[in-house]
This record gives sequence, structure tokens and C-alpha cells, in this order.
Amino acid sequence: MKISLALAIKLLRMARGEQLPASSMRFSLVNGFIEEGIILDQRKGRSKSLLYIPDVNGLNSYLRVRFAILDLETYVAVLQQQEVSRSDLTRSASDSKLIAVRSFKGFLVNSFMPIPGLLDGLEIIIHPTDGTFQFIHRYETFIPNPEVVIVNVENSENFSTIAQQRFLFEGLTPLFVSRYPQNQNKDLLKWLQGIPNKYLHYGDFDYAGINIYLNEYKNTLKERATFFVPQNLEQLLSNYGNPALYDRQKLNHKVNEVGEPALIELVKLLQQYKKGLEQEALIGLT
Repeated sequence: MKISLALAIKLLRMARGEQLPASSMRFSLVNGFIEEGIILDQRKGRSKSLLYIPDVNGLNSYLRVRFAILDLETYVAVLQQQEVSRSDLTRSASDSKLIAVRSFKGFLVNSFMPIPGLLDGLEIIIHPTDGTFQFIHRYETFIPNPEVVIVNVENSENFSTIAQQRFLFEGLTPLFVSRYPQNQNKDLLKWLQGIPNKYLHYGDFDYAGINIYLNEYKNTLKERATFFVPQNLEQLLSNYGNPALYDRQKLNHKVNEVGEPALIELVKLLQQYKKGLEQEALIGLT
């Protein structure tokens, strides 16, 4: 018997700590979860009953043994017909033909110096000819050398002309990756989660750029991630900043709690000059 999308979503919510009314969990399979102690019932007063999952590891084991589901979040994504690779689909459920899946996976990389690493256990050098990029398809087996810093470039023009910005990254061994095209971004994030390398986010210097960093990367990569801020940002912001980019809305995160001094300083400068700076302004500067 297969777990429905509706039940899978509610199990995922409970796995993340939510308590749900018993009245919302009227699925035929739920009794099995309760009998096995995977789901517990907490009474609130005489009539209200809340269900919760006390042990996520126990849930994962039960899903794996009983339903051949190895990853509940991926299973939900499959049933919602999000883009996942066939290998992800096979790993998340025993039926690999639930939906049509994309086969073109991976992400672009670029570099202005030779970047060593491994692909499928064999040595590889990333150093595209000027005017070209490299595309990493089997990213699961792509491992850069430990000293390589992964620099995620937000805008395509900066990514394609990265050699003209090498002065910004002196002293580093940077491998540049692109968060576009957007449908490849999940592959990139999954790869970043599986390697130990430091991560540097090179985006626009405005609230939108900060939010992309905090929401898409900092939340996941934690202390490995930092937001790139050039040393002469105040001068750049004063000379090239655009008032139209300044967003007066508050950030979704409290930057002070992130603990990145450069990011805190960036927010202060944005508030001081009431301008934002697109990263394209740094192309060709020396």
C-alpha cells in the first residue's frame, strides 16, 4: 500500500515538530503508525486530541521498512511532480515510474585558474577556455580539493566575465558556480551540502541579494557560508550605487544574529547611503 501525498505532507509536518489534530489525520494507514508507537496521541481537555511524532528516527525506519521510502521530503517532492532525477526517485520510493523526470541535471562552473579535483574518483582540472564554461553533470562524484573556495555568482554577466574580477579574489583558490539557470539550483545546493569546502556568496549588494544568501544558502550551509563584501564597498556604493535598488522593507532575518561582521557593515552602509549596488558594477574595475 502506498502513502498518499496528503498523508505524506502531514507526516513531514509532524516530523518537523508540529502537532496535528487527530481529526485531520483520518487516513486508513494512521492506525498502523499509532499501533507501532510512531505517532502518539496527546489529549488536550476532554475532546481535543493532538497527534505528534516523538522520534523522527523511528519514523524514518518505519517508512523505510514498511513503505520503501528512504527520504520523506524527496518522496513528497516526487508526488508533487517537482523536478527530481530518476536516481533520486528510485532512492525515495520503490516505484521509479511514478512521474516523468528530468535527465539533464548538474550546474555550470567557471574559473580563471586551474582548479583541481576528482570526478568519479579520477583527477580533473577545471579551467575553461575564455568564452566557455564547464558543466558538471555527475555532480554527486565531483569533489574539489579542500583548499578550493566555492564562490556562487548571483548574476550571469559576472559569472561569464569572472576573469575581469579576479582582483577581488586575490589569495584565494576560487571555483565559481552559478545559481542560474534556476532549475539547476537544487542540484547546486545538494552538492554544496555534500562537500566540506568553504562557501562565498557573491551577489548584489542590496537587500534582495542578502535575502537570497540568507534564505537559500546560509540557512543550510551555516558557518561554512559567508557573504562576499569587497574592501572598498563604501566607495563603490557612493560612486556607483543606485537609489532605486534600495529596499526599505526589513530583512526576513536579523542580520546581527547571523554574526557576520562584513554583512552587518553592508547593511549599515545600505542604510547610510540609501543605495544598492548591482555586482555588475565590479566588472572591469581594478
